[in-house]
Amino acid sequence: MTERQMAEQLLDRFCRYVQIDTQANESATCYPSSAGQLELGRLLRQELQAMGLTNAVQTEQGLVYATIPATVAHRVPTIALFAHLDTSPETTGANVKPQVHRHYDGRDLVLPGDPSRVLRPSDNPALAALVGKTIITTDGTTLLGADNKAGVAVIMQLAAYLLAHPEIPHGPIRICFTCDEEIGRGVDHVDLAELGAEVGYTLDGAGVGEIEAETFSADKAVVTIHGINIHPSIGKGRMVNALRLAGLLLDRLPRATLAPETTEGREGFIHPVSIEGGVAQTVVRLILRDFDTQRLAQHGQLLRDLARLIEAEYPQARVEVQITPQYRNMAEGLAKEPRAVAYAQEAMRQAGLTPRLLSLRGGTDGALLTAKGLPTPNLSTGEHNPHSPLEWTCLEEMETALRVAVELAKVWARHAAA
Repeated sequence: MTERQMAEQLLDRFCRYVQIDTQANESATCYPSSAGQLELGRLLRQELQAMGLTNAVQTEQGLVYATIPATVAHRVPTIALFAHLDTSPETTGANVKPQVHRHYDGRDLVLPGDPSRVLRPSDNPALAALVGKTIITTDGTTLLGADNKAGVAVIMQLAAYLLAHPEIPHGPIRICFTCDEEIGRGVDHVDLAELGAEVGYTLDGAGVGEIEAETFSADKAVVTIHGINIHPSIGKGRMVNALRLAGLLLDRLPRATLAPETTEGREGFIHPVSIEGGVAQTVVRLILRDFDTQRLAQHGQLLRDLARLIEAEYPQARVEVQITPQYRNMAEGLAKEPRAVAYAQEAMRQAGLTPRLLSLRGGTDGALLTAKGLPTPNLSTGEHNPHSPLEWTCLEEMETALRVAVELAKVWARHAAA
């Protein structure tokens, strides 16, 4: 297979996968949260089996596992490659119509399904380096689903390529496609004993040459404000309006600092995401983020202090603050297995790239897997503007991700033989 044929096959996989609606549903009580994830998982299992991987399976929870067997006799640590099947609940994933723009000329791209949506290089600096490349966008009415079907397509193409080239030296490679990553449940049913890997990589990043080896630590907070409801005609001195107290709480949160609107880099934040309720009870949901886990605890304490202050001012009210850990900075776990990042850097250099270590102002399945004991940094796959109708990817960036994955397998085998 020529490079051009491989690129076209990769493009075909991606365009087919994004047309399956796998949007996650935050309100669902089932797992996975949407039927489309099961549909895509079945397709991937069938394609893996058609390649000759008889061990490809789909679990009852929708996860897909397979093993690309080793091509060397010496022992090589098993590595696992992860991508997630679901797409964001924030923008519809139904009736995705991928638009393939070959030989991109550097100008604005007007999306045909909604001409008011325009992908502009002025808003997307990464496009400047991609003139002449193949850009894939939505039609403007849905998201694209490159997050994370770019990773899915790259892993599938990797399996096809390695099976077609048994002369490439590598150890056993485990494939794992997860569900419901976008709603924080991506690794709920990943069995590390069943997986049997010593290190993992999520292929779920932007651009090329990037390794995300550090993430936010994250908690979620639920503040429940209990007021007193009574007919407003006789409310004087008796009513305590929980909605007003919720507004007071939000108004007292820092705005010049500790807000996503005013922070960047390594600065953390307290971010209100929803409010619901009425006079008698109002619930405010917030997310807390920081690279420093100790500072994260301080953000939670700030919420508790504000709650106590409001109770002191309104003694008839009750303000409950419940804080639940979500994930922790993956850097803490990766420090225990430095080869995970070092070998990824080496693989990128072998692929002709200059690797860049990034700190991600968010979280990944890798953060949760690392916390479970499987060191799992995140690698670039060419995802841009995720969760948006202006989402896009680049075929050549996906090809680069594929080359990096091949080199990564070779690097682990080479070091094991040394």
